[in-house]
Amino acid sequence: MEQRKAKLISVDGLDGSGKNTQSELLAARLRAAGKRAEVVSFPMYENDSSFAVRMYLSGALGGHPDDTGAYAAATFFAVDRYISMRTDWGKLLGECDYIIFNRYVSANAVHQLSKLQKDKWDGFLSWLYDFEFDRLGLPRPDLTLYLVVEPEVSMALVDRRGEKKDIHETDGDYMRRCYAAGLYAAEKLGFHKIFCCADGKIRSREAIADEIFDEVTRL
Repeated sequence: MEQRKAKLISVDGLDGSGKNTQSELLAARLRAAGKRAEVVSFPMYENDSSFAVRMYLSGALGGHPDDTGAYAAATFFAVDRYISMRTDWGKLLGECDYIIFNRYVSANAVHQLSKLQKDKWDGFLSWLYDFEFDRLGLPRPDLTLYLVVEPEVSMALVDRRGEKKDIHETDGDYMRRCYAAGLYAAEKLGFHKIFCCADGKIRSREAIADEIFDEVTRL
């Protein structure tokens, strides 16, 4: 594995919150500033490393997110990150100035907490960060940006995309529980929150991108 040079920025949030858009906008601004910046998106749907994730999200293991427990589902996403690190993006750690993760370990915190009773949340978060960062050896991000989008707005944005939905995106109750879990995880784990809505509507992508870039430059 390459010696780490890159600063790691994780961008997370509910489905439809603009993670991919903001990751690409951030990378473009960093490149314009003379930095080498690459976006790494998870899950890596086109890679063999994501086979378990694809089975889970397609409904092959059950038609509802709760059909697969938090710890099992978290393992699927962690394996995708580990295998792809060893075979793909790990080399970027020693080559880039910045790597921007479009979803990362923080996504497991948001999505899997929602399947557990609240008194189990702290225990799960302790297990998750030990498992992915300490046991598997995934690199810790220097900054995690959490895009806060109200669940009703998030679901409307997913609908607007017009794409086939996975089992997370079709379950409104699950999305609302993820919203509450995401805010809890952000406070507990020290994510920097970017509030993307105003008066029940999404802010402009440019305004959100400006706030994100300002926060990244503080590194």
